[in-house]
Amino acid sequence: MSDDRRCAITIIALLGSVFSPYYARARARGAADPLMHCSMNVALYGPRADRWALTERPRDAVFRSPRSLAIGPSLMEWSGGELRVAFDEITAPIPSRLSGTVRLRPAAPAPCARGARAGVALDRSGRHRWAPIAPIARAEVELEHPSLRFTGSAYLDTNSGDEPLDRAFERWTWSRALGADGVALTYDVQRRDGTRLLVGRAFDAAGGARELPALFPRPLGGTRWGMERSIAADLGSSPRVLRTYEDTPFYARSLAAATFAGKPATVVHEALSLDRFVSPWVQFLLPFRMRREA
Repeated sequence: MSDDRRCAITIIALLGSVFSPYYARARARGAADPLMHCSMNVALYGPRADRWALTERPRDAVFRSPRSLAIGPSLMEWSGGELRVAFDEITAPIPSRLSGTVRLRPAAPAPCARGARAGVALDRSGRHRWAPIAPIARAEVELEHPSLRFTGSAYLDTNSGDEPLDRAFERWTWSRALGADGVALTYDVQRRDGTRLLVGRAFDAAGGARELPALFPRPLGGTRWGMERSIAADLGSSPRVLRTYEDTPFYARSLAAATFAGKPATVVHEALSLDRFVSPWVQFLLPFRMRREA
C-alpha cells in the first residue's frame, strides 16, 4: 500500500489454486494434481482504475527452486535479502496488460523466518497452516502497464493446506493493521466443527513479537453482494471501511480504520465465506474472473 493510501497491489502465488473451479472439478473426479492448477494472481488498486489478473496454468509452466518460483511469465525470487516479483499478466474479464516489478524488503528477519517453517495451525488437525514471513516490510512498485510507480508499507506471508479450504472452515476474516509502532495481525477462523480460533499478534520493526490483548469481533458493514464483514479489534471500538478493494459474492478485501490495544491503525482486511464459495451459483461465476491456459 502506498504511503498516501491512493494505490495498492496484492500478488499471490497459487500452487493448486484454492479458488479454481477447474481444480474443484478435477478433485471431484478423484485424485487431482495441484500443479496442473497454478496462478500468479495480481490485483492493482490505482488512483484512477483497478486491474485484476488471474490466469491458471499447468505444471509445465511452473518452475520452482529453493529461492524462486516462476508461473508462466511471472517470477518471485529472493535475491540479496529482498523478494523481487516480476510479472507480465493479462487482466480479466476485459483483457489488458498488467506488468511490472515489485521489490519487497523485510524490516527484520523476525520470528517470521523461523515461524514460516512451522506456522500456525488454523484447524484442529493441523492440515491448514499460516505463517507471517515478513510482517513489516517496505516495497518499491514500478509498473510498465499501466505506467505507475509508488512506494509504501508491505507484508509477506504464506498459507498451506492438505485439503480444500471448505472442508475445514465456514468462514474467516484476516487483517494487517499498520500503526505508529508496528503492525498487528489477526486471523479469526470459524471452523466446520463449530469451534473458533482467534489469533492476534503484534510485531515491531526490530523483529519482536507479542500476543495482542483480548480482541472482539466488531462490525464493518456489508458489501454490495450482501456479505457481512467484521474485524477483530478492541471491545467498544467502531471500525470503519475506508475503501473496498474487492467485492465478490464470497470474498471482500478492504481498507479500514480500527483500534488495537487502544491504538488507531490503518488496516488491510479480508473476509472470506467458504459456504458461499461452494454454492453452485458462485462456482458458475468464477470463470468470468479468470483466464486458463491449457
